[in-house]
Amino acid sequence: MILTIMQELDWSPLWISVKTGLAATLLSFLLGVFAARRAMWAGNRGRAVLDGILTMPMVLPPTASGLILLLIFSRRRPVGMFLRNAFGISVVQSWLGCVVAAVVIAFPLMYRSARAAFELIDENMIFAARTLGLPEGRIFREIVLPNAAPGLLSGGVLTFARAMGEYGATSMLAGNIPGRTATVSQKIAMVVQDGDFLTAGVWVVIVSVIAFTIIVLMNLIFAARGRRG
Repeated sequence: MILTIMQELDWSPLWISVKTGLAATLLSFLLGVFAARRAMWAGNRGRAVLDGILTMPMVLPPTASGLILLLIFSRRRPVGMFLRNAFGISVVQSWLGCVVAAVVIAFPLMYRSARAAFELIDENMIFAARTLGLPEGRIFREIVLPNAAPGLLSGGVLTFARAMGEYGATSMLAGNIPGRTATVSQKIAMVVQDGDFLTAGVWVVIVSVIAFTIIVLMNLIFAARGRRG
């Protein structure tokens, strides 16, 4: 029975979820590293305010974040109208909407991980590099990033897992269009609503295996780095 269901499955939700997760992880990684460094340079008050703004999607219900995004990117709103008229870009009910929603929801994880990784770096190394006259860009590339790599990598993994499993904000902004915006999370919810718990269970097993495999691989990588260190 299970093999029959797997043969008849429409695998597009999995492909959409993986594609969305990868795109959202890349964007969240770049934005998270940039924002974390900026937060480290800010004063205590500025850092507290910035941290509150950037991590707010972590505590907001995903549907609330999705509604805010929908109001921003709606075709009847200034931002949505500008993107559509100037660049022909439509965020609502599109795969781009899946990515935007996943980035907003998963970004706080990457930001917090990057900030924690930067805070653990011995500042004496940075001060020594500055004393030697190294420019800030080179210090960041050759000292900060290598030392923060484990934390950044773990943050990337968490970001990918969160982005791939996003449901609430994605449903609000991108909708549930089969073959375009229907992710695995949305597919599971749909088949459960139809009473097809067996198919939902198959999808749950598939995504659980993927998540478990990623975690095991990351643990092996960290273990190998620890032995080399």
